[in-house]
Amino acid sequence: MKFIKLGFLSSVFLLAGYGFVYAQDIHSLPNLGKLQTLSAKEIESSRWSIGGETLDRDYADYHAYKEYLGPLGAKRIRLQGGWAKCEKEKGKYDFEWLDIIVDDALSQGVNPWLQTSYGNPIYEGGGDAALAGGIPTTYEALQAWDRWVEALVSRYKDKVIEWEIWNEPDISKKFTPLEFAEFHVRTADIIKKVQPGARIIALGLAGPGNVKYVQSILDILKSKNKLEYFDALSFHGYTPVPETSYVIVSKLRVLLNNYNSGIELWQGENGAPSTPKGQSVGALRQFDWSEISQAKWVLRRMLGDMANGVDVTSIFQISDMYYGQGDHMEGYNSKGLLLTNPDKSIERPKLSYYTYQTVATLFSGEISKTEVGVKTMSEENLKVFAFKRTGKKGDAITIWNGLAKPEDSMETVREDFVIRNIKLSNPVLLDLFDGTIYELPKGSFQRKGKDHIFKNIPIGDWPIAIVDRSWVNL
Repeated sequence: MKFIKLGFLSSVFLLAGYGFVYAQDIHSLPNLGKLQTLSAKEIESSRWSIGGETLDRDYADYHAYKEYLGPLGAKRIRLQGGWAKCEKEKGKYDFEWLDIIVDDALSQGVNPWLQTSYGNPIYEGGGDAALAGGIPTTYEALQAWDRWVEALVSRYKDKVIEWEIWNEPDISKKFTPLEFAEFHVRTADIIKKVQPGARIIALGLAGPGNVKYVQSILDILKSKNKLEYFDALSFHGYTPVPETSYVIVSKLRVLLNNYNSGIELWQGENGAPSTPKGQSVGALRQFDWSEISQAKWVLRRMLGDMANGVDVTSIFQISDMYYGQGDHMEGYNSKGLLLTNPDKSIERPKLSYYTYQTVATLFSGEISKTEVGVKTMSEENLKVFAFKRTGKKGDAITIWNGLAKPEDSMETVREDFVIRNIKLSNPVLLDLFDGTIYELPKGSFQRKGKDHIFKNIPIGDWPIAIVDRSWVNL
């Protein structure tokens, strides 16, 4: 079977308020309305997490963005415990700032997972309260760390079950893998003593391609009979083309299976800026971005993770951040889903906020990947995946072009393809970029035995979904 690429359509449609153009390709289809997104309270469970990092250093303001948290639809929020913020005077803890955040998130149906980090410079050898800083090393500092971790877990053990130990240890030059492995065991011992049912998330890995680093940590834990202190591997790894991550993810999965096939894979921190080159600090700042390309990137990362065996996905993060002096970097980080002013107040949601909402609603609950056969001759970079959702009829098909970094153009190419081994009887097309549901034109879909044949489907460099009407409550 040979399919033919039909090329770009020239007609365009201006999306009011954002100043960019859609190829009329998708918008010319019969419009059935918008997907009604759900808040976290309305979602029983999901794989989706949102970043709430840097509150320990006041680079963002939870109270400014909390009204946007529940409606986003994330079921988890990643938070940093902030030893240096909790203990500004030796032996005296102030957890009030964190109490308010944890309680408010839970009240909105969002479960915090807490990271024990960073160091505390009020102690000699106490480490740094910054990314890429050192861990506690002196006797006094380690004893103080132990007391803080015990106090932290004791305080939240009835509210938090998932604990991450440190953040991106692999980029620090101030300690070795052996030293960090011993520190990990030391910390996990305390967590498990206070909360035996706690789940330990490791390692908050900056470079997931450094498989040897992960292996060295696992070997040390195995030698100490402490592999039970490794419930999930959390990895980051920023890349402008999300799909390039999954060769590395596959290698990590193979490595973990050699130790314990029950270890989960969590993508614990990943995002893209929303500003042109050089206007943001942090990862991917060397590329040109916009709210459009950021939103596409978020879609591709979320769906790519789900299709490639990642158990939990956390997008970095809910609001823009303003990093202060003395940290690993300084200045404006535009990776937030909310446009944030220098005083950390929220100006408005970005496009990526709404794309996240759409995915969090559509793919909530128990989702499993369907192994399918795909035939297409028109585009070798077409990414086609199928998923089942408990309680919904039929499968959901997601499709996009994953060749390159997402760009601002909303042009599409008409594609023909055949998918085998799916269940789909009454499909509609959902544009995941803006949540609009469209009727599939007559003749664009037919079944022939086990084959589901699609013709003239508009495909761009962002995902669309073809789903049974029950998925979108039509």
